[in-house]
Amino acid sequence: MERVEIIPESNPSPNDTDPIRKAITAGFFYNCARLQKSSESYTTIKCEQTVHIHPSSSLHKENPKYAVYYELMLTSREFIRQVVEIDDKWLLEVALHYYKKNKIKDAKRKMPKTIKTK
Repeated sequence: MERVEIIPESNPSPNDTDPIRKAITAGFFYNCARLQKSSESYTTIKCEQTVHIHPSSSLHKENPKYAVYYELMLTSREFIRQVVEIDDKWLLEVALHYYKKNKIKDAKRKMPKTIKTK
């Protein structure tokens, strides 16, 4: 750490993972997905590709609204792996050059309820 002149600091609140998750978001902002209305799958924000959280992930049943992932894997479906839950505001903070404000804000609007027919 001395060679790059970084002063190591400990986290004053070890239970607060926001700084770590925000740093991951800054590195992998292009791999971001938003939960779809059906709550069964996700859509990548930039390419609007339908993906699912891999069943081996600890977030598989949690369904976070926004997630950043490391790996996209194709098996029977397209799965995202190494997933971290993020706050959508972080995308505008760390990647305003990549995402448009209206693309993120539109996701917050209330969508009409989907009705399943038999």
